[in-house]
Amino acid sequence: MIGGLLLAAGEGRRFGGCKQLAPFRGRPLLEHALAAMRRAPLDRLVLVLGAHHERILASIDPDGAEPVVCEEWREGQSASLRAGLDALPGAEAVVVGLGDQPLLSPRAISRVIEARGPGASAVRATYGGVPGHPVLLEAELFPRLRALRGDRGARGLLGEVRVRELPCDDLGHPGDVDTGEDLAGLEAEPV
Repeated sequence: MIGGLLLAAGEGRRFGGCKQLAPFRGRPLLEHALAAMRRAPLDRLVLVLGAHHERILASIDPDGAEPVVCEEWREGQSASLRAGLDALPGAEAVVVGLGDQPLLSPRAISRVIEARGPGASAVRATYGGVPGHPVLLEAELFPRLRALRGDRGARGLLGEVRVRELPCDDLGHPGDVDTGEDLAGLEAEPV
């Protein structure tokens, strides 16, 4: 089973509030990344929420994604990863996406899944040579991911293992939303 983890647990402090529900092209920001993950060839999709989870679930339709509330969301991305992995027992790999990346492409997710194979513990999309998301993580990394603490994701771990870098410049846009200015900049990107 290839699982999908969409991480959307943060409180949006730099954004000034619940960025998951900020309007972007006619619907909540989070729904764009959710739609991309749902259209990808994933066997199960887990949506990891934390801050604002009740408000988010009352405002969006997870449409097949399994919402999981990360009670330790204040700890940061490592807690979200643990909560998501715990919700996908038996997964042979997971594809991680970020809920604040509205221009994530389902084709990029498909591309990282198709690139799995011997010799790499992870497959990571790159844009202009810069690593981004989606990132596919093989099950052999799960114990080390569960050991992470603090507001850090898998980036440091990926510096210690074999990663297959996969150009996805032609698929979507890697930008994420941390501020209102980020949101306005992505709004201006071509559809």
